[in-house]
Amino acid sequence: MRRYAEALFTQLAADGTAPPLPPGGLDAPGSWLAPAIEALVLILSGDDALEPLSRAAQFDEAGTALFLCLALAVSGNGDRIHASWLGTAFGDLSADRPVTPGQRALWTAAARGAYGPAGKIFVLRKLDASGVSSAIEPDLWLRALAPEDASASSPAMTALPALAEVPELAEPVRAASRLKRLLERCTEITSARPPLIPRGERPDPRPDTEPLTVLRSLAHAKEPGPLDSLPSAHPVEEPGPLGALSAHLLDDIQPGADPYLAAIAFHVAAPVVRTAAGELAEATAVAPPSEISVPLLGHEVILRPEGPDVPSLTAAETAIHAESAARRSSRWLVYGPALLPIAALVLAFTVSELFAVASLVLGGIVGLLLWRANAREQAKARRVEAEVARLREQAEAAVWSLHDFAREAEQRAATAQENLTALTRLLRRGPAVAGQRPSAASH
Repeated sequence: MRRYAEALFTQLAADGTAPPLPPGGLDAPGSWLAPAIEALVLILSGDDALEPLSRAAQFDEAGTALFLCLALAVSGNGDRIHASWLGTAFGDLSADRPVTPGQRALWTAAARGAYGPAGKIFVLRKLDASGVSSAIEPDLWLRALAPEDASASSPAMTALPALAEVPELAEPVRAASRLKRLLERCTEITSARPPLIPRGERPDPRPDTEPLTVLRSLAHAKEPGPLDSLPSAHPVEEPGPLGALSAHLLDDIQPGADPYLAAIAFHVAAPVVRTAAGELAEATAVAPPSEISVPLLGHEVILRPEGPDVPSLTAAETAIHAESAARRSSRWLVYGPALLPIAALVLAFTVSELFAVASLVLGGIVGLLLWRANAREQAKARRVEAEVARLREQAEAAVWSLHDFAREAEQRAATAQENLTALTRLLRRGPAVAGQRPSAASH
């Protein structure tokens, strides 16, 4: 039975058909899988499968429903499932319990259109009933859809990067940038129109990976009864629970995620996205502050639209002069050696005339040292004046940048309102999660 099941899965994935049953059928007393396989083969051939379905359901109704739903999805015949099978196979979905491999496989197959619009709507209702939308922090939804860009800045701030670090100026710019990226991501999700899958044709082979994994785990799972003693030619470890429901939704909605799964996740996130977009628009529309404190050359200066605050600018200039004065007093190092020529001159009159020569040499050295110290102090004084002048220039440039920022703020708020309107329109329309399949006649 397990060897046939492996061949069945391979052929289902290859061309959507089932290999002939072995002579005498599948003899596995006490197993739900054998009658479930027989029912699948009958369904694919268009025959009545009620009798083997009843036998399989007596042993494991949920396992039988899961097997048939996934096998028919892999074969491209998901529209042949019974209306009740999805509910039986899927079970309960809760925000505080991990998603099972079977649930994720059904979720993925339904999102990719294996069961038609009804399958997608079924998954959406399960997600709505789970309450996961309110269980996920709004900021997590926002970070998954549009991660915050710390490098976003206003063009008015390019002349003076220090302004871009002021929270009162940076937050409206980042909010506007994030709202724009949120709109772009939502547009990407809602504009995606996956190709229609004609009736009877299988979807892209890539979606078959998860259903096939679960089908193999079902076929090779240990069951009570005679199957316990049967060796498996292809042992497969039964997968355990997957991640939390919230983790799957946040992964599905990130940029670059599968568009089929993103459409489902976006439906769940829509109420939170609407609220977050409104908050971003409000943060963008904040008026520029009447005054701000900006670090200029390492000193805090208060800026107002009419110009820099005089006391704070004067305090910054005084601090620059004080720092220079603290570093300047190196002239005293020359005063000590300056006594040596005088001492040598005194010795020349009292001891020997040779000290007169020493006095001249030492006097020349001391004079050179004093000249160099004076030159250094003058250079430092010029640098201090240049730094003060640069401080004043930056303060004036910052004031003009604030005027440019105020003009940009009006346009930025208007653009943010337009983006919010467009995003609200997208949320009302929603993603194309229930696109219609072509009818059998058109196929």
